[in-house]
Amino acid sequence: MIETKKRIRLYALLVAALLVVDQVVKILVKTHMQIGEEIPLIGTWCRLHFIENEGFAFGMSIGGEAGKILLTLLRIVASAAIAWLIVRLIRKQTRTSLIISLTLIFTGAVGNVIDSCFYGLVFNESYYSVATLFPPEGGYAPFLQGRVVDMFYFPLFEFDWPMWLPIVGGNHFEFFNAIFNIADSAITIGVVWLIIDQLFIAPKYSKSKEKEEIGEEK
Repeated sequence: MIETKKRIRLYALLVAALLVVDQVVKILVKTHMQIGEEIPLIGTWCRLHFIENEGFAFGMSIGGEAGKILLTLLRIVASAAIAWLIVRLIRKQTRTSLIISLTLIFTGAVGNVIDSCFYGLVFNESYYSVATLFPPEGGYAPFLQGRVVDMFYFPLFEFDWPMWLPIVGGNHFEFFNAIFNIADSAITIGVVWLIIDQLFIAPKYSKSKEKEEIGEEK
């Protein structure tokens, strides 16, 4: 029981640390940049580009006020379910790899839930001026209807399609033009880690457990 409580505290510290970094970066961007403003970090390849999105990670969305509220509620329910699963797996002494992947997914989900639930209440708009934290006139949206702050923009390469090509000719192309935040990154890394765990680590773990059980029976 002591070991279980210790592991839960360690994972809770990981979640707290990532959430603090995620929220500090978002608050700094929100209170120092206007929407659409861009700051180069490493040439034109690595930039801060401030946008806000209404929905899923990387700018995907569900339309309308009802859709926004529904999406936020779904995020809250999903986050609670993942938290319950993590605690259950820790108590069952499940392998660390699986728990870390789920913890990253949970942290990313909560990071964006915070924006959706509270940013509309504590910030004013960023379209025409830099936003203020706790403005005297109130925030830009009701509870559950805030927008998620995104800022990292890493287009790996870009070019213009030749004019002679059909359909795409003359269009500009950017590879990986998504704008994301630390919470999005945590979700992405957690999902990739989870896939690797299930494909490569879980089978080895199962075989190891089987050998241990056979050895105990002998």
